[in-house]
Amino acid sequence: MDVPLWAWAAVLAVILAMLAIDLFAHRTAHVVGVREAAAWSAVWVALGLGFGGVVWWAYGAQAGGEYYAGYLIEKSLAVDNVFVFALIFTYFAVPREYQHRVLFYGVLGALVFRAIFIAGGSVLISSFAWILYIFGAFLVYTGWKMFTHRNDEMDLSRNKVLAWARRRVPSTEEYHGQKFWVRKAGTWVATPLFFVLVMVETTDIIFAVDSIPAIFAVTQEPFLVFTSNAFAILGLRAMYFLLADLIDRFIYLKAGLAAILVFVGVKMLLLDVYKVPIWLSLSAIALALAVSVGLSLYRTRGRPSVSEPADQPEADTEDGLEPTTAGRR
Repeated sequence: MDVPLWAWAAVLAVILAMLAIDLFAHRTAHVVGVREAAAWSAVWVALGLGFGGVVWWAYGAQAGGEYYAGYLIEKSLAVDNVFVFALIFTYFAVPREYQHRVLFYGVLGALVFRAIFIAGGSVLISSFAWILYIFGAFLVYTGWKMFTHRNDEMDLSRNKVLAWARRRVPSTEEYHGQKFWVRKAGTWVATPLFFVLVMVETTDIIFAVDSIPAIFAVTQEPFLVFTSNAFAILGLRAMYFLLADLIDRFIYLKAGLAAILVFVGVKMLLLDVYKVPIWLSLSAIALALAVSVGLSLYRTRGRPSVSEPADQPEADTEDGLEPTTAGRR
């Protein structure tokens, strides 16, 4: 693909414009409801699919199919991020009205880090073609590990990055609105929201190690890798608020994601033996995601969502709001 510099600039301009619109729309702290999250999800998905149509029109069906395959891979793996974000927010007892601000900066950081990873991956592939086999083997291993450890729970109290940050950064245990830093006794100290952001950024970098090689399995064109990744990531915040109350029902999701990683890993390993058609890749990825989500929702039908808990004593909080302390330490 011969992508002119102005096309890169135009894509970056659209991304920055949409981020600015999103930040302005959520400039005041408020709880993002399901209806608002659904509306924003529709906007982000329409934008991502629409851009794929532009790629298809400008560069043909092969390029368009590769973009959509990469977009679907990243969108699928992004659902797994929702589980981790929910765990982080619960661990730190983050009030729901502050969560969007954290995710906004988390996504902004994710775009920067992923652009760096994609540039590095492109250089490696262009210089050492055999690195694709390393990526493929890594994806197969990662998929198998995800499947065998699909029921494991993350213990944030033992997270080394969080422990290091807490030792090094002076902090307060109380939230101060949406602020990451506040001044106390003449000294700047971090609020719990800062450590939440650290965890969100760290976990997203870990997820990028899986998702970016997976997209390279369907296309080695940097423009398609970046744009499919970026447009999928832009909708991550809305996806979280849309699916957060359903996370306990996605019991087979990790098995489906593991199957996707193994499939694209094997596809990469077979590059010199058999080139899997892009339509087959797209169909296999969509099928794995649809089956895992559909089967999960069917098997857990009737189970109350997170927002509809069983009868329990009400927490002793003012005005029914969640606690505003940092939770477990």
